[in-house]
Amino acid sequence: MKKFLRTTLIVYLLTWLAVFLMIVVVVMLNEGSFMDGVINFRDMVPNSSFLIGIHVFFAQIFTVFLLIRYFVRTFRKRGFLVFLKRLSLFILLPATLLFTTYKIVVHINSEEDIAYNWDPRFENKGTISKDHYSNDGKHRGMSVFGWRQADMKAISPLVKNNVEWVAVIPFFYQQDEQTSKLRMRDSYDTWSRRDSMFIEVIDQLHQRNLRVHFKPHLWMNSGWRSNINLTSKRHWDSWFDSYRITMLHYARMAQETQVDLFCIGTELKTTIKEQPQKWCDLIAEIKAIYHGKLTYAANWDGDYDVIPFWDELDYIGIQAYFPLTEVENPDLEAIKRGWDEHIQVLESLSRQHDKPILFTEVGYKSEASATIRPWEWGSAFGTLYKQKSDLTQLLAYEALFQKLWHREWFAGIYIWQWDIRSKEEKAAQNINFSPRFKPAENVIAKWFGNIN
Repeated sequence: MKKFLRTTLIVYLLTWLAVFLMIVVVVMLNEGSFMDGVINFRDMVPNSSFLIGIHVFFAQIFTVFLLIRYFVRTFRKRGFLVFLKRLSLFILLPATLLFTTYKIVVHINSEEDIAYNWDPRFENKGTISKDHYSNDGKHRGMSVFGWRQADMKAISPLVKNNVEWVAVIPFFYQQDEQTSKLRMRDSYDTWSRRDSMFIEVIDQLHQRNLRVHFKPHLWMNSGWRSNINLTSKRHWDSWFDSYRITMLHYARMAQETQVDLFCIGTELKTTIKEQPQKWCDLIAEIKAIYHGKLTYAANWDGDYDVIPFWDELDYIGIQAYFPLTEVENPDLEAIKRGWDEHIQVLESLSRQHDKPILFTEVGYKSEASATIRPWEWGSAFGTLYKQKSDLTQLLAYEALFQKLWHREWFAGIYIWQWDIRSKEEKAAQNINFSPRFKPAENVIAKWFGNIN
């Protein structure tokens, strides 16, 4: 028993060491130092999700260790035939049954009777954007992810689908809703390697006649940025000082790269309610550095009502994950009706501030319930219990364009999200937001190419 407990402890400690090293390496690959990695690991340890995850990881590692030890001992004591028999009975057969069951369930959930005829006539056959924006002022935008390096090949499918604006989104971080300071760099005097990669990406997008929406994005290890909840004025001041330094850094990058639109924040409702004047002061500082157009990305559920500075910006930005239906697999007319109430609110907001409305994000997963709670992310096991529906995703975009695209106060959309690493062969069972290699991609190309 003592030997078993000692072995368990050793594997447990090695699991923690492996996780620690993985986090440090990831941080260092993303411009951080070794100490940044240590701090990041320290910040993650109190998080309940992290602790659950690491213990699940340990359980998996220890189970594998015990199985290997068992089969090694069986081979030594009983010989090859007994070893092979037990390996087949206890490992290979259950694994085959689990894998087969998984494949059957995923296949059943992915079955869909959809007859969509892809129409290549909607696509841009050229190598650069046609720049319909110059004619109608509509943002034909896509939020693009997966940049590891500047990649002209990754830009070509965007041009092909009549995308004319690309949201380039660098992330910066804080631990959770109670953290009083963003994770900061040692210095903001120079561009980091990650900065330099984005600068090169922006340059290549401009070479293909694509405009750039530069949208730095706060990300948390746990919680939601709209609910930042600090306990004192000192903590709020500390948070805003770190946010200000970060955004002025990105404003300088935006000016140097001559991006066409800069987003000063995304879904930061409580920070604006707590320190509205500091936000107004920050906008003035950004304008002294960056001379292009500005927006802020307010959440769809009323965040836009607490914004005191819309008049200082060029667009009213909305993260437009509005609920549109209450049932799965809706038809087109039902989804269109779901927009009516929201359109009245948006139109009134635009009139109130005499500003166009820009959907800084809008997206629908390719699943049957996509229009019920569009803001919800899917889980890694979603294909086991969610019904895939490329048709629902297609109809959701068709309804969006039919209801909003030609309204004078509507400035356009940024679709969430386009991952340049997506593989065509995986699209048939993919239920996430990406429209790539799905019928929705062709619908988007049709409407983005429409200038009537």
